[in-house]
Amino acid sequence: MKEVQSYFYCIGVMSGTSLDGVDLCYVKFDVTHGYKFEICNAKTYSYSDEWKRKLKCAFTSDKDVLKLLDVEYGKFLGEVINRFITEKNINQVDFIASHGHTIFHKPDKGFTLQIGDGQTIANVTNKKVIYDFRTADVNLGGQGAPLVPIGDRLLFGEYDYCINLGGFANLSYEKGGSRIAFDICPVNIVMNYYVNQIGMPYDNKGQLASTGTVNQELLKALNDLNFYKESPPKSLGLEWVVATIFPLIDQFKLEIKDILRTFNEHIAIQIAKLIDKDSKILITGGGAFNDFLIQRIQFYTNQHIELVSKEVIDFKEALIFALLGLLKIQGKVNVLSSVTGASRNHSSGKIIYPKV
Repeated sequence: MKEVQSYFYCIGVMSGTSLDGVDLCYVKFDVTHGYKFEICNAKTYSYSDEWKRKLKCAFTSDKDVLKLLDVEYGKFLGEVINRFITEKNINQVDFIASHGHTIFHKPDKGFTLQIGDGQTIANVTNKKVIYDFRTADVNLGGQGAPLVPIGDRLLFGEYDYCINLGGFANLSYEKGGSRIAFDICPVNIVMNYYVNQIGMPYDNKGQLASTGTVNQELLKALNDLNFYKESPPKSLGLEWVVATIFPLIDQFKLEIKDILRTFNEHIAIQIAKLIDKDSKILITGGGAFNDFLIQRIQFYTNQHIELVSKEVIDFKEALIFALLGLLKIQGKVNVLSSVTGASRNHSSGKIIYPKV
């Protein structure tokens, strides 16, 4: 009789649309009673200017260029993972779960693409790899996103709402025995774009935004966008921001501080519309450190928001992709149709072994 494994040691790998870097999270899962986790080590590896440029421009590339980039980026991820394993003196890795980096996300047209070839990662690291978590869901008629809510349910079930403030804001909560989740609006993908124009990597703690003035006309135009009238499941991608948000903001010809101030207000309003009173809220992602944005969310929701540990805030998505990999290995559901709109719950991702 085969012995049941009680503990799994794995590395979750996440690259967000805001291009902050690659998040690596080394996790120990205890599966004896549900799913308990311990983040043993975690680190973000920043992108070089060259990789930022490649990833930012990739969605304009043709199929042949993307095939090469897929393998090149897989090699890059494998090397980063090896560096992490060495730096942190990691001895046991049962598997690596990699989200990859999203280049296209157009579920309405039946496709999504995250680069970072799993076979290349497996060969470079000599480890088992689970990757390509979104494609199967899109093939089943789903949005392919968000995928984090299964982790919200299994790892953070004590919270009424789980909100991630990354490149985009997304929300997850239980309703009538089902998990509901969807993208709310862009966050850092927009704000970083504008502060980059004045040589800043990001608006530290929202300090620049706090000095700006809300442009009511722009705020109304943002809040009136059709996406906010749509019912979930729904998700957002970089191409929507490039086609819709940037041209809308740019036509107002505002100072950067006023763009940031107005966009912070927009984010807070969109989030507050979805939150019931007297709720326990978990906020994670880089935006959790934007003190000004948190203040505006508290203002509109009229409730205090407690922040969890810095590790969970920074690495929650990488942590949950590690969980998705574990669920895949166990043959258990890791994508919820109530969240993505797929025809059924399913176990997504591809399991790849190194080729010697």
